[in-house]
Amino acid sequence: MKKILFVLSVFYSLNIEAQVLDCSELFFSEYVEGYSQNKALEIYNPTNTSIDLSDYRIERYSNGSTNSSAGGITILSGMIDPGDVFVITNGETDTSAQFGYCDPVLMSLGDFAEPNGSYPTPLHMNGNDALVLTKNGAILDVIGRIGEDPSSGAWTNDPASGFQMGSWWTANHTLIRKSWVDAGDKDGLDLFDPSAQWDSLPVGCWDNLGEHTCDCTPNQVFQLKLCAPIPSSISPINNHTHVIYPNPVNQGSYVNINSRTEIKNITVIDMMGRQHTFLNRINTTKFSKGVYILFIRFNDGIVKQHKLIVQ
Repeated sequence: MKKILFVLSVFYSLNIEAQVLDCSELFFSEYVEGYSQNKALEIYNPTNTSIDLSDYRIERYSNGSTNSSAGGITILSGMIDPGDVFVITNGETDTSAQFGYCDPVLMSLGDFAEPNGSYPTPLHMNGNDALVLTKNGAILDVIGRIGEDPSSGAWTNDPASGFQMGSWWTANHTLIRKSWVDAGDKDGLDLFDPSAQWDSLPVGCWDNLGEHTCDCTPNQVFQLKLCAPIPSSISPINNHTHVIYPNPVNQGSYVNINSRTEIKNITVIDMMGRQHTFLNRINTTKFSKGVYILFIRFNDGIVKQHKLIVQ
C-alpha cells in the first residue's frame, strides 16, 4: 500500500509540475498584415498585475536586417491591465499617401496609432520583416527570424525549406497566438514556424482585435472569430495585374513595369530609407548592388509592394 501511495504521489507531483505556466511577461498575441497600410499588432499581459509600458519597445528588422535602424522603433506608453491587451495600428490617414493608408475601421480598434508621415515604423511591416518586443533592451518576443529574409517573401509552415518557401503565413494574413502560449519567443535567431504557436486567419480579418484567450487567465475565454475579410474602403490589390522585368536586374540596366491599370508613380527605397521616384521605368545606374523595396502606386490609390534585387 505504501508503495502504491508513493507512486501516486510522484505521478501527481509530476502532473502539477507539467502544468506550471510562465505568464511573467508581455508577448505578441495578434498580428495583422493586410493590404495597403492595414497593419496592426496586439500585445497581451498574462500577469496578474498592471504593467507600465514605458520600458517596452517594438522594433522592426526589415528584409533580413540584423538591426532595426532601417525598420523603425516604437516606444510604447500607457498602462496595460492584467489579462488585457494593447493594440497598435499604422497611423497613416492620408488617402493619397504614397504608400497607401490604414483603413479607419482598423484604426478605430487600436489603443495607439503610429503618427502620420513617420515612415519607417514597425507598423510598416511586411511578411518578410521580423518584429521584436523588448523591455529595457532584452528580447521578450519575436515574430519571424532576425537576420533572415524568407525566400518566398514571407515565413511559411514548410519545415523542409526552413519555413521560407511555400504558402505565406506572415504576409496578407492575420495571426492569432494559440491560447496555450504563456510566454514569448525570446530567441530571435531560431527557426520561425508560424504554425507552431499561431492560428492563421484571412487577410482583412480584424474581429478578434482587442481581446485574447490565454491559459494564463483561465476564467477569461473569448471565442475565436473565424471571420471573412472585413469590407474595407481600400480595394484589394490583387486585381491590379502587372509585370516587373527583369528582376533581379543587372546594375546600370532598366527595370520595366507594365500594367493594364494606369500607374501614377513608382518609388524605390533603399536600406537607408532613401527614396527614388520614377514613372514607369526604373534606371538603376545610381543604385548599389543589393535589395530594395519597390512600391507601385496606381491612379486609383492602390499601392502594391515588391522586392527589387540589383546584382
